[in-house]
Amino acid sequence: MTEQRLETKAAGPDVTQAFEDFSRAFEAFRETNDDRLGQIEHRLTADVLTEEKLARIDRTLDQTKARIDQLALKARRPSLGETRAETMDPAAREHKAAFEAYIRSGDAQGLKRLEEKALSSGSGPDGGFLVPVPQERELLRRMALISPVRALATVREISGNQLKKAFSTTGPASGWVNETAARPQTNSQILADLTFPAMELYAMPSATQSLLDDGAINIEEWIADEIETVFAEREGQAFIAGDGVDKPRGILAYTNVAQASWTWGNVGYLATGVSAGFAATAPSDILIDLAYAVKAPYRQNGTFIMSRSTQAAVRKFKDSTGNYLWQPPISLGQMATFMNFPIVESEDMPNIAANSFSVAFGDFKRAYLVVDRMGIRVLRDPFTAKPYVLFYTTKRVGGGVQDFDAYKLLRFGVS
Repeated sequence: MTEQRLETKAAGPDVTQAFEDFSRAFEAFRETNDDRLGQIEHRLTADVLTEEKLARIDRTLDQTKARIDQLALKARRPSLGETRAETMDPAAREHKAAFEAYIRSGDAQGLKRLEEKALSSGSGPDGGFLVPVPQERELLRRMALISPVRALATVREISGNQLKKAFSTTGPASGWVNETAARPQTNSQILADLTFPAMELYAMPSATQSLLDDGAINIEEWIADEIETVFAEREGQAFIAGDGVDKPRGILAYTNVAQASWTWGNVGYLATGVSAGFAATAPSDILIDLAYAVKAPYRQNGTFIMSRSTQAAVRKFKDSTGNYLWQPPISLGQMATFMNFPIVESEDMPNIAANSFSVAFGDFKRAYLVVDRMGIRVLRDPFTAKPYVLFYTTKRVGGGVQDFDAYKLLRFGVS
């Protein structure tokens, strides 16, 4: 498959072919794994060749799924240049033209005039100018397609440096009364004061002046292509394992306690009972227990998050009737499922190791909050790396857990 074919909007046939390849690979996986389980049942061990064949098919499944995701992403992603100038309001059209003049030639007069009209400054202490709002929103939407946690979480836009919110850890105070009865005082609510600061994330793509002078190049599309993946990858790492120091705090970065001892402010976990692995007998039972450790209101919107390597391990599990608990996507654009719950792949989740927290399950829309400070800034720098022009691009983003009861973790350890 050529790079040119990958870049075309008519990537539908390629995606369909990849999906058919994936379905055939899964059928081969099931047949080979059934052979392996039969060998273990009769001889207490599987043939080495069968194990190697299964591993090859497993890798093929992962590679094909990655290819499907890449093609589907490109097919769903509209061009930033598809918004026609004549359909935009005059202010947006003026901002777009001024921003393009700044990027291509360094002419900042148009953007400065816009700031004067708005009686505000978009440059900030570090310099630079705001990306036009339609392009900013499209860039954030694209990042949600790449960043697993952003796609699942609640996202809020803020205009300040942080978001503060109160969260009732016991639920709103309430009670039952008849129409004329006195309203007795209810128990006081317990409120948690949560703070979500927005940290600075930056990227510095570079271009030659000849590229910038080429009028056929959609310059906004070029900047978005350069920064969307690196921003999404950095965000994804922080939303999973960030320590909260100059970055968001991830779902694995809080104090983890055994579910039986769970209290607000901690994240509950279940243990597999085996270091660096699942139990030898009924290994899938712990994943069922994990799903049901989450309360029903959260569980109905539950999603598994795990790495590709961990998913390869759970792909082999069956229920008591011999049906595979892991199922491939039923159509293009859908996710694989485990016990009918969607599985989201995140390579920032740790692979299975001693005492690793390699699986998360819950309602991450209620569990995790992402805050985006409005405005993505670009500073044009033609001096630092001559003859190249650098574009110092920054956005401010934060994140953290807002409901500690909405998700649980699986620990690959004895306890």
